[in-house]
Amino acid sequence: MKKFFGILLALAMVLSLAACGGNGGSGTPANDTPPASTDNNQPSGDAPSGGSASGTFKLGGVGPLTGDAAIYGNAAMNGAQIAVDEINALGGIQIEFKAEDDVADGETSVNAYNTLMDWGMQVLVGPVTTGAAIAVSAEVYNDRVFALTPSASSTDVISGKDNMFQVCFTDPNQGVGSADYISQNMPGAKVGIIYRNDDAYSQGIRDTFVAEAGKVGLEIVSEGTFTKDTQSDFSVQLTAAQSSGADLIFLPTYYQPNAVILNQAKGMGYAPTFFGVDGMDGILAMPGFDTSLAEGVMLLTPFSADADDQRTQSFVAKYNELHGETPNQFAADGYDAVYIIYEALQAAGCSGDMSAEEICEAIVAVMPTITVDGLTGQGMTWAESGEVSKAPMAVVIKDGVYVTP
Repeated sequence: MKKFFGILLALAMVLSLAACGGNGGSGTPANDTPPASTDNNQPSGDAPSGGSASGTFKLGGVGPLTGDAAIYGNAAMNGAQIAVDEINALGGIQIEFKAEDDVADGETSVNAYNTLMDWGMQVLVGPVTTGAAIAVSAEVYNDRVFALTPSASSTDVISGKDNMFQVCFTDPNQGVGSADYISQNMPGAKVGIIYRNDDAYSQGIRDTFVAEAGKVGLEIVSEGTFTKDTQSDFSVQLTAAQSSGADLIFLPTYYQPNAVILNQAKGMGYAPTFFGVDGMDGILAMPGFDTSLAEGVMLLTPFSADADDQRTQSFVAKYNELHGETPNQFAADGYDAVYIIYEALQAAGCSGDMSAEEICEAIVAVMPTITVDGLTGQGMTWAESGEVSKAPMAVVIKDGVYVTP
């Protein structure tokens, strides 16, 4: 298994232009940013010369704080708040942070964004989920507000919007990386796919997975689809996969339907290998979920709380102390997002009395020039398109926790 994961990491680093990252390492701080070896253990980055940021900035956050996707949104906003508190404690620039609930709905997300604009928001962290981020991205583009989504991964989020950037690797890279891993390390696997066809995130990863599978000779023997309204019963999809001889099920879907799939597969005595992507993260913290159902599940993720580097362990300990649980990747994404914005503000020499539009143009100009080490990636850089480039990581669930090789 260790060999398999090692091959995946090397492969994805070669082919990926923007892949989700492993754990952060040390780096050279930008301007007056304290080094990563301080007690704060925050990300650091190499930035071009420029004036240090000054003053107080209003940073808004949008994500699902209630509803089915609340595990994602609360984690991201909690992680962001930890980063804000650390930055404020440094005694330099200050950040006021306010988060609004969008229940992972596009229309509600736009309303949440407008509420933050009325508050005086200058920079946005969010939205957290893909559908909501696509809806809001048009608003931030028209208003010229810089936005950095912690975890929305569809290329539709950033397409045609020069001021919308991502922390998480894009859907195409998840699909390609997954197909390449399976073909390299599970030769002869018969693959079934179950995906949600009314969700841009799930559909996008499925499409690139299938395209790459054709290139590398991966055999797909069944495909099953569902929608938001039909994600309570997967008996038809699972029966079709089992009848076709699928010994691996690829799940480019979020953890809620995945939990139902795992439970129903066990009930029918069907035990293929389940392979998920970053949307699988959160399943272990799902209320009422029997974590034994996820034993042996594999997934691509940018963060693992069991990593032994100092930065990760400091963040995990702090998050656990504040919230009574182990942080997932979305918490780490939110944390990194705030520090990325902090680095960009420093590199651009922004001041708190600048308008949102002025700050937006300044950050857009420096984003392709900075490098940031964080919890979810070492040496993260950004293309002008808004895509992040960083190395991926994979984990397997063992005894109810994520295990890195």
